[in-house]
Amino acid sequence: MNVMNKSTVDEIRRRFDGDVERFSNLDTGQVSTVDAPLSLELITEAAKRVNPGARTLLDVGCGAGNYTVKMLDKIPDLDCVLLDLSLNMLNRACERVKPLTAGAVNVMQSDIRTAPLGENRFDIILAGAVLHHLRDDVDWKRAFAKLYISLKPGGCLMISDLVAQDTPVLTEYIWEHYKNYLNETGGPEYCSKVLDYIEKEDSPRSVTCQMELMRTVGFTGVDILHKHICFAAFCGIKPSNACPQV
Repeated sequence: MNVMNKSTVDEIRRRFDGDVERFSNLDTGQVSTVDAPLSLELITEAAKRVNPGARTLLDVGCGAGNYTVKMLDKIPDLDCVLLDLSLNMLNRACERVKPLTAGAVNVMQSDIRTAPLGENRFDIILAGAVLHHLRDDVDWKRAFAKLYISLKPGGCLMISDLVAQDTPVLTEYIWEHYKNYLNETGGPEYCSKVLDYIEKEDSPRSVTCQMELMRTVGFTGVDILHKHICFAAFCGIKPSNACPQV
């Protein structure tokens, strides 16, 4: 995969700085994401069922806070860490999240690749529409290893994201369906805008690739919750008997 011409971290940050209002509303902010409300429901409910006694949450690429807001509706009063490149997004997420929990709310303006997450810290990690910004093989493996290390034993990583296909002929087929979806949703101009944005900014990997990476770094209970066209929701669990130091 050629990632040389993809958006830089600063370019991505600037784009999200100017898009807070849209991403504050799941119904209107994620129209290009097929089944966004369903995936959000699935990963938060799955997190609750895997770890009903959870006390600590990390929301990676939290945006305006939709995933944390939904998680707090299921498990109240979590201590929350909101991580995002965009300070504007973090400010909005914090405004929305703080009234919903008696727990601590901390913000971290950082790239997941460089963020100091610590070890054995979180019961739940949510990663909604963020990991597709990772670039090469090293990025992907290090990110999954870092998230694994930052989870407490028994903790879970819940992902909802744009995904690729492993087979070229199926890639073409799936993207034909996605183009049809975009045209039906917003017309040809909207379709072109979304596809141009994906080409410039995103570098997704397949569900199978990501699940293999998860297993490689130590996750068990790796499973698919949902897949529709080129979007998927899936998860992994850190074993409860995992060593305290990884």
